[in-house]
Amino acid sequence: MILTAAAWITILLVGGGAALDRVLLNSVEQNFDNQLEYVLTAMIASAEIGPDGEIRMNRPLGDQRFLEPNSGLYWQITGKGTMPFPSRSLWDRELRPPVDHNDQAVHFRNSREFPDEPLRIAERAIRLPDSNVTWIFMVAQSRDSLDGQIRELRSVLITSFLLLALGLIVLAALQAFYGLWPLRAVRMAIAQMRNGKESRVTDALPDEVMPMVNELNALLDHNEKQAEESRRHAGNLAHALKTPLTVIMNSATALSPDLSETVIREATTMRRQVDHHLARARPVGRRGHSHSRAQVWGSLESVERAVGRLYAHIRLDMAGDPEISARVERQDLDEMLGNLIENAAKYGGGSVFVTVEEAGDFVEIIVEDDGTGIPESNRERLFDRGARLDTGKPGTGLGLAIVRDVVEIYGGTVALEESEDLGGLLVRLRLPNALG
Repeated sequence: MILTAAAWITILLVGGGAALDRVLLNSVEQNFDNQLEYVLTAMIASAEIGPDGEIRMNRPLGDQRFLEPNSGLYWQITGKGTMPFPSRSLWDRELRPPVDHNDQAVHFRNSREFPDEPLRIAERAIRLPDSNVTWIFMVAQSRDSLDGQIRELRSVLITSFLLLALGLIVLAALQAFYGLWPLRAVRMAIAQMRNGKESRVTDALPDEVMPMVNELNALLDHNEKQAEESRRHAGNLAHALKTPLTVIMNSATALSPDLSETVIREATTMRRQVDHHLARARPVGRRGHSHSRAQVWGSLESVERAVGRLYAHIRLDMAGDPEISARVERQDLDEMLGNLIENAAKYGGGSVFVTVEEAGDFVEIIVEDDGTGIPESNRERLFDRGARLDTGKPGTGLGLAIVRDVVEIYGGTVALEESEDLGGLLVRLRLPNALG
């Protein structure tokens, strides 16, 4: 930031300084030329042709320097075929008339014809009354005073612009340094958190930095929540596996005759617990990915094909907007819909109807079947792990529990109701809308 600001300041000041130098130089030179033109006009006004055809001045010019030899201010009148008529200040020198132009208007030029004295010359060609000769009137002045003014002007200009550039660069550096100072406070706060001395960034910081600090604290909250959920899952899994392992160990120690049946039964319980916790842990690790997006209709078609192979006698109908997408991972959406539709096919009477529609910031997926339904008093109990009302059909009792765990991780809801159209169970699944 400082180098960029310094580069732009330098470019702008160099460009502005060059433009200002040109304007002031032209102004000083114009003022110098105006004085020469004034003297030239006065000289032309006082010139006349004498009886012998030679040019002469009917009154002297007022500046005393025209009478002092080598004074730095000179005039000269030159005509073709005549001797030059110089001022006394030229002494034994003379000005060279122009050879490449014959200006009727005033012409200004620089000349080095005097080796030790650069000149600024104003000249004009005039034909006087009663004369057939074109006379070249020239007024010359040493450029020493003009060049001295230009040097002094440029010295002041360069010094001023250098000080201005230095001041602006220092101010830009101070602005960047103090403007970014709050980020140093954030860095030190993060270092304190890494050392275990702080848990959050709590310092009062400028409004421009607070959104970043809030997002950082929210990220820490998210990570802590994920870590806590991971610890809880590990503890729950350990607790769930402890009892089956104890039963197996006791049976093995006692050389129980039904050891094989005990191992199979308890291993099935442990596998059910492991499946449940793996299903719950997978979306936990992906939570917070706001870019997660899955098309509901594509997932439904995939589930329909899988369920159709398992339950060929089931009729599955779908309705809704095929373009609706939910803010979830496709794998998790497939698992939730698979559990719900498989339950409807397994426990229903042969018809399953799925509706997909938008409900504000959510996508609502309704799964209905024509089974016997579930009493309202038992609906909430079905979300418990291993809970089953119909033990005559195969299953683990983890389907709805997994659906509820996964949908809550994504910020959605799932509820059991009664289907008014089919008479069986209605499951209302609400997931965040990908367009919300």
